[in-house]
Amino acid sequence: MLRARVVATGLVQGVFFRDACRTEATRTGVTGWVRNRPDGAVEAVFEGSSDAVRHMVDWCRRGPRHARVDAVTASDEEPTGLRGFDVL
Repeated sequence: MLRARVVATGLVQGVFFRDACRTEATRTGVTGWVRNRPDGAVEAVFEGSSDAVRHMVDWCRRGPRHARVDAVTASDEEPTGLRGFDVL
């Protein structure tokens, strides 16, 4: 089990980033959450298998079709046993 916190910057709000992230996380069996930040970034936490979490971090580097991701920072954290995937 792995947990990663991701912050994506660029044109990431107003382009369905959160909804697309939830769809991809659900498809890959990852739990966690995603939210818009006041500074214009999108922040997400992913928990799941190492491969699935790494996939989601890589996905955030691309984002959905209309996004323009300029940078992504990711850090590993201790898993807490999240359930489901929420858009906050």
